[in-house]
This record gives sequence, C-alpha cells and structure tokens, in this order.
Amino acid sequence: MKPIFEYQDYRAYMGDYYDDRKKKSAFTWRDFSKAAGFASPSYLKLVCDGKSSLSRVGIPKVAAAMGYTGAEYDYFVNMVEFGNAKDDNKKKHFLDEMTRIATEQQVRVLYADMFAYYDSAVNSIVRELAPLMPGALPSELAKKIKHTFSAQHVRESLAFLVKAGLLRETDDNTYEQTDKAITGSKEAIPLAIRSMNRQMIDLARESLDKVDTSERNISGVTMGVDAETYALIAQELEACRKKIIAIANKCQDIDRVYRLNLQLFPLTEKV
Repeated sequence: MKPIFEYQDYRAYMGDYYDDRKKKSAFTWRDFSKAAGFASPSYLKLVCDGKSSLSRVGIPKVAAAMGYTGAEYDYFVNMVEFGNAKDDNKKKHFLDEMTRIATEQQVRVLYADMFAYYDSAVNSIVRELAPLMPGALPSELAKKIKHTFSAQHVRESLAFLVKAGLLRETDDNTYEQTDKAITGSKEAIPLAIRSMNRQMIDLARESLDKVDTSERNISGVTMGVDAETYALIAQELEACRKKIIAIANKCQDIDRVYRLNLQLFPLTEKV
C-alpha cells in the first residue's frame, strides 16, 4: 500500500487501507467501524463509497483506529478537511498543509508540480512563449505578454517549469519544451484547474479592450436546451477542442501564444 502522503482523497485512502488489512487478516467493515468507536457497522463503508462524509468528530477516531500519530495523523486530518471543504480558499489552505507536511517528511509530493502548474496562468503562457524567444531575458518575455505579468513572475515561472521538467534550458535563457502538449486529467487537482480557468476568463475579459478584433474571436449564443441536448453539445465541444489541439500541434512556424476558452454554462435554474 502506498504511503498516506501520496494520497489526496481520504475516501480512496481509507478504502485502500481496508483492502490491505483484509488481505492480511479476516478484517471486516464491522471490525473497522468498531475499532473507530462507531455504532453502525457500515458507516465507514458508506464514507468510502461517497455516500457519507467523515465528520470532524470522527477524524481522530478513524486515525486512532489506523494507528496514526504525528505527521501521519496531521496529514490525515488535513486530507479529510480538504475532501470535505466546499470553499476553494479552504481547499487551497488544507492542500497547502498536506504539501507542507509531506515535504517535511522528505516524501516527494507527486501532485505538487501538477497543482503548481495549473494554479497560475502565467506558467502555461511562459511555457509556450519562452521557446519562441531564445536568449530573451525574463523582462523581455514579460513585455511580450499582453497582460499584467512582471519580469519576476516570468522569472519564477521559468525556474518552476525547469524544476518540474516542463521546460529544458539548452543554453543561457534558451528553452525547449519537454513534451508537445499538456492536458488536464482526472489525476490533476481540480481545484488548481478551476483557479487557472478563473484567471484565463479574466484575461479573456481584458482582451476585449486590449486586443484588436482582427486578432481575437469572441462570440456566444444564448439558447434553451434540456439535459440530453446539453450532453450532446458538451460532447461536440470536446471533439472540437481535441481537433483544434491537433491543428495547433501541426504548426511549424509559431509566432505567438493564444488561449482558447470553451465556456458552456447555465444562466437559469431548471424550469
């Protein structure tokens, strides 16, 4: 079983803990719940199945049942709080605490680089722009970005991208990408992706005033649909996005960086 510090989902961790114990002995959900002091023999199974949430009162009980103290206990507490939090600011706080604890234990935080990449819009911009300007200083790169990012923002982004293996420095201030494209996945932190999407939406809003209409394409349509039609439209948008990525990947003479936002969202409650 993986160390607890490699998990972000407390339900997945508790499920793996149960499976690991069951392989080694006649361990049941009743045994697990009893060890944690819960009257219901199926409560922890309901938690792991996503049908219930582990309460703050229950956190130390489950941690004790699993024999956790010290850093493992602190990590488990923050992992549960992260999983149960509804507000993105709170989620970010608990995720930061998880990263800090794991780092202090000298455990490689497998999700940290992916989270950091999506957490700031400047990283995706710099990753595309830097290879187009070999030898350029961070201040020169910053001047090419149409939005408000300082030379320090660019400098920090370059250092992160190299450390994370997303850019490779081949000469002084000269970079190349290590992979052609990065896409989000189920393993990526949804919280960080939401953060980047918010930033990119703000940059799209800025472009209405900063970018000439000949260099941007922003349009929209307001329509009435049902759930089935929404699913069909969302499927079509995803196919379109993949086709556009394929077209962009064929480009051999890149001279600038663009961002495409696909936004389909409800304007009303269901009638």
